[in-house]
Amino acid sequence: MAGKDPSREAYFPAIEKKYGEKMKYWFAVMAKLEGRKYPEQIAHLRENFGFSQAHANALVMYSRGSTSAKRFSTPADYYKSISTEQAKTVRAIMRAIQSKYPKLELVIAWNQPMLRDGTKYVFGISATKGYLLIAPWSTKVLEDFLPKLDGYKVNKKTIQIPSDWKVDTKLLLQMVKARLAE
Repeated sequence: MAGKDPSREAYFPAIEKKYGEKMKYWFAVMAKLEGRKYPEQIAHLRENFGFSQAHANALVMYSRGSTSAKRFSTPADYYKSISTEQAKTVRAIMRAIQSKYPKLELVIAWNQPMLRDGTKYVFGISATKGYLLIAPWSTKVLEDFLPKLDGYKVNKKTIQIPSDWKVDTKLLLQMVKARLAE
């Protein structure tokens, strides 16, 4: 339910059921927390009421005026939200992959551009203020490619690259091939 509907309200029936109070009660709780920072509000709901991260986030963000988790409808919308340099690099990465794997569909999921094969996510990318993160959507693929990622900062699920990265098409295609073979 909540995964398909990007509205924050999609979580409300589950919140009422799981935590035993109507939304009016939870809005009153949030009113008392008004002016506090996001992490404090989340922590309050989790520690005092046992909220899950997803439910706490939905309530906090709704209370702050964000009624939908969906920010971008298309990749073009996403590209407008990042620097010109990053948008150029992201486009080049996606083009490099789709030139070899044209059946992969470029979609926005979790407010980031992703390539998927049917319902299976294959590759994703996100932008931060100072760098890009690429993800082969598989910890196994990431682990298998560690020897080829020397010089990159590798996190649990992502690889950090510079915003102006010279696209390593060979590396990208090898990772995508490995992910598709899973």
